[in-house]
Amino acid sequence: MANARLGEALRLLGIDPPAGRVYLALLELAPAPLSAIGEAAGLDGAGLAAAYGELVDAGLASAAVAGADVVAPVPPAAGLEILARHRAAELEESRITVGGAFESFRRQRLAAYNDNLVEVVTGDAVGPRMRHAWASAREQIRQLDSPPYFPLPGATDDALATLARGVTQRVVYSRASLEVPGQLETAIEPCIEAGEQARVTPAVPVKLVIIDEAYALVSLSIREADVHNTMLVVQPCGLLSALVALFEQTWQAALPLHGRATRPAGLTSADRRLLRLLAGGASDEVVARELGVSRRTFFRRLQILMARLGAENRFQMGSQAQRLGWL
Repeated sequence: MANARLGEALRLLGIDPPAGRVYLALLELAPAPLSAIGEAAGLDGAGLAAAYGELVDAGLASAAVAGADVVAPVPPAAGLEILARHRAAELEESRITVGGAFESFRRQRLAAYNDNLVEVVTGDAVGPRMRHAWASAREQIRQLDSPPYFPLPGATDDALATLARGVTQRVVYSRASLEVPGQLETAIEPCIEAGEQARVTPAVPVKLVIIDEAYALVSLSIREADVHNTMLVVQPCGLLSALVALFEQTWQAALPLHGRATRPAGLTSADRRLLRLLAGGASDEVVARELGVSRRTFFRRLQILMARLGAENRFQMGSQAQRLGWL
């Protein structure tokens, strides 16, 4: 049993079985003539020479007397140290070889599929791809919203249907979103009332929609080049992770717009819209236009709301409205 365990240990160290048998014979008979060692190990001639040479190379055996046929094992501490260094060098070489092979595979793989990591969608294909994105969401949609908007009939209905399926929807709107004529009343507020978690910020860094953890839609359209209607579809990769982090950072810095809050008695939908527009930084002219009233009427409503909230200025009014959930 001890011989078997020693033979297995030598094999794990890289010693072939014939050389292992010679080493066992050395431990039992040495110092002794090499021929006697070979006879005990069942080897002779070229086979014995090769096996014994392997032990010498590994630092486990040497001639007992210089120039004589008598052989003996080397003290194992020295021999195993040499062998361990050889094995460590071989393992390092193997690690480098395997790592290089995998890196080559990775480069070839990326070269073959690189086009699928970021897809460019343009023109008439943008609309259907956006509608498919909303329909494909299973857990959550994260969005940074800002004009210009791609003309997509039924976009609000798609968002409402997604919310009705129980998909969490978090949206950060830019101030410009609230200032688009009719956008707050017809698109933003219905989604907020349906359960969308909405926030507002002066500007968003990019127009972005993230579907679950699956992919992201990034709009390349800007006011000066809106005619291009170009969008990127980003699949899971480092860029998608960066876009997720960008959304979360923007979300944390934005001002909440509450939905489904209990509306205080006497607070009309127009009053809440007024508060939301002001919270988003809209100008007086824009607020009056969105409410469909004159500037004089707008200021009168503003004074009434400030009085109800006990605020002496607009900043205090916004803080109080936020605290009470009026937004």
